[in-house]
Amino acid sequence: MASISDDGRYPSSEPHESGMLQVGDGHSLYWEVSGNPRGKPAVVLHGGPGSGSSPRTRGLFDPDRYRVVLFDQRNAGRSTPSATDPVVDLSANTTQHLVADIEALRVHLGIERWLVEGGSWGVTLALAYAQAHPERVTELVLAAVTDGDRRDTDWITRDMGRVFPREWERFRDGVPSAERDGDLAAAYSRLLHDPDPEVRATAAHEWCLWEDTHMSLAPDAAPSLSVADPAFQLAFARLVTHFWSHGCFLEERQLLRDVERLHGIPAVLIHGRYDVSGPLGTAWALHRAWPGSELVVLDDTGHGGGSMSAAIIAATDRFA
Repeated sequence: MASISDDGRYPSSEPHESGMLQVGDGHSLYWEVSGNPRGKPAVVLHGGPGSGSSPRTRGLFDPDRYRVVLFDQRNAGRSTPSATDPVVDLSANTTQHLVADIEALRVHLGIERWLVEGGSWGVTLALAYAQAHPERVTELVLAAVTDGDRRDTDWITRDMGRVFPREWERFRDGVPSAERDGDLAAAYSRLLHDPDPEVRATAAHEWCLWEDTHMSLAPDAAPSLSVADPAFQLAFARLVTHFWSHGCFLEERQLLRDVERLHGIPAVLIHGRYDVSGPLGTAWALHRAWPGSELVVLDDTGHGGGSMSAAIIAATDRFA
């Protein structure tokens, strides 16, 4: 068993396998495997949509006991085509496509069953995948719980204006006046695909600035998206607004409605008390409808940070 590093995570072992997997529709996914080649398989589903995989997430698993699979979802990170491309077509990027991609990667790697870990959007995707393929999932470790409902994206794009009124007015005023009372994610999505690169870049920055704002109440919160590379901002904002403006390609309340498909799968749900952008009620409702799930509420944490990593590691250690 490996020892925890000074940063509270396991040492990040370098990938011993990596590649590009063609999944159809002109898409190729970057993937990598680290840890013990004979260890317990686990797949990490990154957030966003569009954040891309992070080497830091390898440290959420004991490298002596886990075979850790990371990959970049369609149009994100090192997968191609990139959402940074000026004329990228996102029409073949839906929740259903991503669920199929996870299965294709599992088959490609010769894995029978695996633990699924996800954070934020990665939770929504993990729930959708596990409900479609429950026989392939050994456990679920889900942090910063989301379920993709429009009521939650409306909360972020509109209702949060009651918490941050000045910052929300700037966010709202980033779209043409005729669109300010409608679907703000859809309005931003149109700007993010505008032929003028300056219009795209400005919209991406304003979207990321608002994202940083509504995730800022945790004690250790610091800006991240709004200070990121402009190319990353564009890809991230394009993918988030694409999914949100389409209701994450899910029926309303679908993942809660179909939670019985997960009964019998051990799960740990981890959520921060300060997560105002993703209220605790979503995790609570899921936990109440899911016998055998465990809900861990962190009193020092928002939509990440604080003791979130320690709570995830406690869960993966237990399931190892």
